[in-house]
Order: sequence, then C-alpha cells, then structure tokens
Amino acid sequence: MARRNERMKLGAFLYFTGHHLAAWRHPDAQQGTELVDYVELARIAEAAKFDALFLADGVGVRLSDREAASRKAHSGVTPFEPITLLSALAAVTSRIGLVATASTSYSDPYNLARQFASLDRLSNGRAGWNLVTSADPEAALNFGHDAAIRHADRYARAEEFADVVLGLWNSWDDDAFVRDRASGRYFDPEKLRLLNHSGEHFKVRGPLNIPRSPQGHPVLVQAGASQAGMELAARTAELVFAAEVTLEDAVSFYARLKGRLAAYGRRPDELKVLPGVFPVVGRTLAEAEEKFEALQELIQPEVGLDFLSTTIGVDLSAYPLDGPVPDLPETNGNRSRQALLLALARRENLTIRQLYKRVAGARGHWQVVGTPAQVADLLEERFEAYGADGFNVMSPIKPGGLVDFVELVLPELRRRGLFREDYEGATLRQNLGLDHPAARSASRFAAAAE
Repeated sequence: MARRNERMKLGAFLYFTGHHLAAWRHPDAQQGTELVDYVELARIAEAAKFDALFLADGVGVRLSDREAASRKAHSGVTPFEPITLLSALAAVTSRIGLVATASTSYSDPYNLARQFASLDRLSNGRAGWNLVTSADPEAALNFGHDAAIRHADRYARAEEFADVVLGLWNSWDDDAFVRDRASGRYFDPEKLRLLNHSGEHFKVRGPLNIPRSPQGHPVLVQAGASQAGMELAARTAELVFAAEVTLEDAVSFYARLKGRLAAYGRRPDELKVLPGVFPVVGRTLAEAEEKFEALQELIQPEVGLDFLSTTIGVDLSAYPLDGPVPDLPETNGNRSRQALLLALARRENLTIRQLYKRVAGARGHWQVVGTPAQVADLLEERFEAYGADGFNVMSPIKPGGLVDFVELVLPELRRRGLFREDYEGATLRQNLGLDHPAARSASRFAAAAE
C-alpha cells in the first residue's frame, strides 16, 4: 500500500496534573492550578508545532463516594472554566489552535455560539468547540434535574443545538462589515441572514451579534462514538476525538464514520479523526516501563474502583475487586465508553482491579509504553492503515510527559516525514487542512437525501 501523502495532525490534551489517575501524587507533576502552569504547557506545545490545545470539561463535582473523591484530582474540580482559560492563552500564543469542551445538555446555544465566536476572534481564527452531551448525574443536579438526561433525549437536544449554533455562526458573510465612513454604512444588510429557528428544544431568531473570524467560524469537534454520536459527527463535525484501542477497531471506526459523510453531501477530507493516545516514553523500554509502574503504584484501590464505576456507569463496589467484571446493563451514561471497557475486560479476561489499573492512565483510550522508535512505529502503523488522521496526545504527567513526547517522539516522526516542521497557516482550519466555510444557512447540514 502506498504511503499517505499527508502528515499527522496532533493535539495536546491538557489535564492540569496529567492524564494518569494518580498523576497528582507523582513528585514530578505540577499541580497545575495557576495560569502560569497552562502558559508553560501552551508554549511547549506551540513551539513543537502541535495543531491544537484541547481542554475537557464538566459541570459537576463527582461525589458519589466522597472519600474516594477527596483522594483524586479527576473529580470534576478544575482550576478554570475552559473558554476563560483559552481566552487568556490566546494572548500568549499565536498559531496553535484552542479547543474547549462545552456541553449541549446544560448550555444555551446563543450564549455558547457567542462565547466561542469571541474566542475565535480573540485568537485570530484558532478556536474549536468540542461538542459533548453530559451523562454525569452529579452535573444534572446543578441544572434543575433529579437525574441525568436520557441518552436519546441528550442527543436529540444536541442535534438541534448544533444546528442552531452553526446557523448563528453563519449570520454574517466574511465581508459583511464594510465600515464605510464616507457613505455612513457600517454593514451590508444583504450580507446578513436571520436564523429564525423554531424547533422542539430551541426558538432562536438571530443573528449572532459577533462578526465572523478569519477562519469563518470555530472548528466543530465531537467525541461521541455511539450510533447517535457518530451520526451527529458525520452530519456536523470537522474533527472527531476517538477512543478505539485496537488497530482493527480504529480502522473500522474510521471507515464507518467517514463512510457516513456522503449522505450529508460531505467529502471524507472534511472530517479529521484524532484518537486519544496515552504515551509513556523512555529512552529504553525498561525506562518507559519503570515510569509507568511508578504511576501505577500510586493508584489507591478506592480511587480506582470509584473511577471505574463512574466511567462504566455502574456501581461496582458490591463485587470483589479480584473477581471478574460482571455482565452489566446498558448505561444511560457514556455508552460507547462502557462498551469499550467491557470489550477490553472480556478480551483480556481482566478482574475489576486489573481493569481499573489497565485504564487508570488512558481512561479507556489507547495506551502505549515504549521507546521513541516503538511509539512512533505504533502511531505510524495506525496512521498509515487509515485508523487515524493524527492523535490527541494525553500526557501521563505534566509537564514531563508532554516534554518527553516533544523531545523524544516528535524528532522520530519528523525523520520519517510524518509531522510538520512548521505551521502551514495562521488559523486552526488552515493547519488542519480544512476548508474555509462559506457563510450559509444551517440547512447546509441537513441530509442531502431529504
């Protein structure tokens, strides 16, 4: 098979202490609670020519087990709200993309469209919105609900939410604001369009009161892998954060997702697939394994069990830690993540303890431990097999894990011609190889067959 003629795209997924569940306990991990910590990470990633910084988010503190919650950094408590943080980072960076997560379950589309359009303009066209639905029951309690919104209802709302936001982002043509002092005309009324949306969940007239940015509008990112999530991504997303673990599953997901695009009048290259990867890198295999085991030893059993229960959507505390993972009902939470973890447990015949230790680092994503050449081999294999267009790098600890990847793996990828030497453009779209979107109505995203 001929080599691909494009290069990998790379995101730097920032979690303030690091992605490993016990990272905050590691003596080399920054606590990551101050702006200066994120500025350091952003500058490292931009100097390395990463496509984007990526921030996850939640809107609740996970207190189902208060004692376990008190022992982990991954409890939903974060130092900053993502859009606010990325707005600050926009001032100290110039080329790297800025992607923030925001939920459709507990947000208003007009306000969200306005916030991300503002970030896009502040950064001169480098913003992206990671669209998620919220399955966390703790978050539901903060927004007038007694329990998490049903999976089907979350995605029905998300579908309409995405249409409203995209329609609002297309309120103005790129050159609508003429600002002609001589004629006294500030904008061209022919280049303005009202949304006039009236649906099951939202009624929004528009237009958005923010002009378009240099990249047209923020890049739309999506992370769900359920059938509903894949359909939403095929219809609206421009970048997908995937979580398949095996090469076979990654290639299958990539083909199935891109195969859905034609039904919406879209080309395969209009959507980039970036799976999460958790790389532990050492100059020797023994060094890499030692780094990984040092983190694994810091996992407290009650924290590991609570984390697994939360992630899998079922309380596992009644089952023996060293017994098999039981058969479980389908959750109302993150169904694709539950399916991935159960498949992993069955494939490797893991106990509950082994499963939480197995996923404590990557949290259900792809985990690689090895030398720079070994890590590069695995990334290259998945990229060349069309299982990915690039990767979202989930560093084990911060800043050391990101530095290891930059100093050890990137030179190997560049030697093989797989990653850029410098940015191709000034906007996130240009660097991702995505088209500049023409301003048009939200009907652009309706199925071509309708």
